Amino acid sequence: MEMERLSSSSSSSGSSSGSQVHAFVPRRSGGAFYKFTQQSLPTCKPSLTPVSVIITFLLMGVVFIPVGIICLHASDSVVEIVDRYDNECIPEVYRSNKLAYIKDSSISKNCSRTIRVQSHMKAPIYIYYELDNYYQNHRRYIKSKNDKQLVRGLDQKDTSTCQPEEYSNGLPIVPCGLIAWSLFNDTYTFVRETVEMNVKRKNISWESDRTHKYGKDVYPYNFQNGTLIGGARLDPSIPLSEQEDLIIWMRVAALPKFRKLYGIIEEDLEADELLTVHLTNNYNTYSFGGKKKLVLTTSNWLGGKNNFLGLAYIVAGCFSIFTAILFALLHVKNPRTQSDVACSLNRKFSAR
Repeated sequence: MEMERLSSSSSSSGSSSGSQVHAFVPRRSGGAFYKFTQQSLPTCKPSLTPVSVIITFLLMGVVFIPVGIICLHASDSVVEIVDRYDNECIPEVYRSNKLAYIKDSSISKNCSRTIRVQSHMKAPIYIYYELDNYYQNHRRYIKSKNDKQLVRGLDQKDTSTCQPEEYSNGLPIVPCGLIAWSLFNDTYTFVRETVEMNVKRKNISWESDRTHKYGKDVYPYNFQNGTLIGGARLDPSIPLSEQEDLIIWMRVAALPKFRKLYGIIEEDLEADELLTVHLTNNYNTYSFGGKKKLVLTTSNWLGGKNNFLGLAYIVAGCFSIFTAILFALLHVKNPRTQSDVACSLNRKFSAR
């Protein structure tokens, strides 16, 4: 009624002054929109009694702890071999000056490592290289690439985002940028007894990347032809869509410690079996105190070896049960009935 009076008074005053004023008058109806605007829709207001809260926390604990145990068991079933080789593959005479060793191209970088298989490893066995203290998430590093050039090649003229690896000797670089320039270039060969094992190097990257992000008619051009070589070279006769080492490397990591897939072994490995790894220690991690590791691992329905998820579930479940017990003790010591809760709520709302 008050709104209607205001509307009539404003319309009469508006007509006397020669102008018309429209006032908003809410519709007096039971429609859903009216109830929504007037905040009168039916709502659910659960009354959280002490018993319901205690039961909720108990159920959370009963569910979370078994889930955590299952996740830990799945993680423990993954067989993983980690071998750090960056220090061991340096000759004794150069261990006090690692930079001189890695920068001298006349020194052989070949190295052999022996790995013992701890438990039976069922194929497929994934080969990763792990880098530590390597900040691929640096802002300038991440921006130093051109996604359009990876698809169009030399047809993409504007590659200013690739600086400082945009041109070399006055010619454009394909692929340009610091990410491609710093491509990992250590290699691994696995020998079982006296037979070299087959390592699958194809179809190990994301199919969506090969199909949509890298051109099938784009080939490396003028790559690693400058005075300063950053990492691996690319075969100029192979299109970027088939350069899977590059495709995997270009997916930058969020953390300074990361793994990237090198290949897949499609043979089972038996327990206590010895593998000889012939590797080339080419990649320079010594200038920034980085670490290099070779990782062989299996996988299951949960993925690779990772205890964090299982431990997180167990900790959350234990905390829920502890909270339930604490609330139960408080409730036994100072019980509150449903009527007490309702009265306290009524007093609270009446005070408003």
